Amino acid sequence: MTLTVLAAQAAGGGGTSMIIMLVVMFAIMYFFMIRPQQKKQKEIRNFQNSLKVGQKIVTGGGVHGEVKKVELAEPLVEVEVAKGVVIKVEKSYIFAAAPEQK
Repeated sequence: MTLTVLAAQAAGGGGTSMIIMLVVMFAIMYFFMIRPQQKKQKEIRNFQNSLKVGQKIVTGGGVHGEVKKVELAEPLVEVEVAKGVVIKVEKSYIFAAAPEQK
């Protein structure tokens, strides 16, 4: 009998508490998932826009290389992946600076 009384009370006054709980859940998701992802995307975009000749980079496909030419008119970067092998890569596929090798 107590369970049915508690269930009836929860159902009766649960409208506003349910809305508050949904707002709190959205806030938690925003601060722990959405906001950090947006910050990471902003860092990547700033890195892509500040590419310089001679910089070592890693593409989205995992290709390591050195920037040989940055074209301002087009979103392309020429990357040397081996001696004498130069490929054109879109800036949007360059995600990070290559780690320093010892």
